Amino acid sequence: MLANIKKVFSFVILLFTLNLCDAVEIPERFQKSNHTNNWAVLVDTSRFWFNYRHVANALSIYRSVKRLGIPDSQIILMISDDMACNPRNPRPATVFNNAHEQINVYGDDVEVDYRGYEVSVESFVRLLTGRVPPDTPRSKRLLTDEGSNILIYLTGHGGDGFLKFQDSEEITSQELADALEQMWQKRRYNEIFCIIDTCQASSMYEKFYSPNILATASSLVGEDSLSHHVDSAIGVYIIDRYTYYVLEFLENVNPSSKKTMSEFLAVCPKKVCISTVGVRRDLFKRDPSKVPITDFFGSVRRVIITTDPIDIQEVPKRRKNISLNKTKVQEKREYLPQFPMHLVKTTV
Repeated sequence: MLANIKKVFSFVILLFTLNLCDAVEIPERFQKSNHTNNWAVLVDTSRFWFNYRHVANALSIYRSVKRLGIPDSQIILMISDDMACNPRNPRPATVFNNAHEQINVYGDDVEVDYRGYEVSVESFVRLLTGRVPPDTPRSKRLLTDEGSNILIYLTGHGGDGFLKFQDSEEITSQELADALEQMWQKRRYNEIFCIIDTCQASSMYEKFYSPNILATASSLVGEDSLSHHVDSAIGVYIIDRYTYYVLEFLENVNPSSKKTMSEFLAVCPKKVCISTVGVRRDLFKRDPSKVPITDFFGSVRRVIITTDPIDIQEVPKRRKNISLNKTKVQEKREYLPQFPMHLVKTTV
């Protein structure tokens, strides 16, 4: 009888403990990221002039993450075809992502790390896993560590479980998943946010099994990912629909923005995207609604916290050189908006 009472009492205590655990909210400080640096891997896998929009996609994301603080030294840009130098380009040395041609996303400060036939399945997997040849320059290495948050953006042509490279080879969803697992085993990342803008894009993240990965795709299995609009002066589609609305969202983000990843994941509803945006969040430990978008699209600024007093000595003022000719103060350079909304007509 006493033994039965003890069992019942233990069962009640267990239920009380479980209910208490459900009621306890995780403290805010444990929801914050402990990463120390940000990297971006931006890949356009398509060749040929009619795939102009894929180059514009990658260059537009490149411009956005760079504006938000990720330096070129921590961005790996892979472009399969140089549309700026294509003989069919009526605007040589330029790539535009909107029909009004306000912003040349192939500007003076673009650093392409892998171009042309350097962009392959082998080079991409070697880049992620760190298995590059010894003579590979530093600019072509993904020098991440266990404190790195990595944004991976893939655009091109895909199908159910594969993404084409150069129209001659494919990377499968299992190969991509295994590459990410190698990265985890080798402590090459803290968290990864993977964006895939292709047809049937969600099939590429279905095989992921490594922790701390958040993924989104422009279309579900069986759906096409559509382009947005044509520039009649250039003669081809110049940006994909999903990436267009992503960029429209990112234009309202700044390094001190309070926008969250959950807002980003809802950026392209089906009524404007035509395709259904997919999200994979079961491998990601944090709540996307509490993750700042700058954890992936911005850059961590190192801050030294000290309790010791700091003596700031007064610096003697320098004598001003009096000159008759006043020099013009150079204006601060800023990034122009990618989408001049007063010029662009609303497209549904």
